[in-house]
Amino acid sequence: MMGKYERIRNLREDRDMTQKQIADILFMQLTQYRRYESGERELPLDLAISLSRFYNVPVDYIAGVSDKITISEETLTADEKHLIESYRNLPEKEKTKLIKISDILK
Repeated sequence: MMGKYERIRNLREDRDMTQKQIADILFMQLTQYRRYESGERELPLDLAISLSRFYNVPVDYIAGVSDKITISEETLTADEKHLIESYRNLPEKEKTKLIKISDILK
């Protein structure tokens, strides 16, 4: 079973960021942020909202209510848009290869 706030740790680690970097972004002490991430303290709604905006995921995802991560076109970077467009223009066989390569790179 996933820890209470394991998702905020996973989101942070996916971006290769430290707890200190996230604490600084949230204008708080490192020890305070660590307590939220470890589940020692309840994550206040305003911080959940700030984290959801930073990571571009719904608050429901951070709270563990939903497993869906919604991505809207407005939030994509130019590189992400380029990758999507390139993917869409590939033949199906090549799309499968690209997905396999992507999985390896993760």
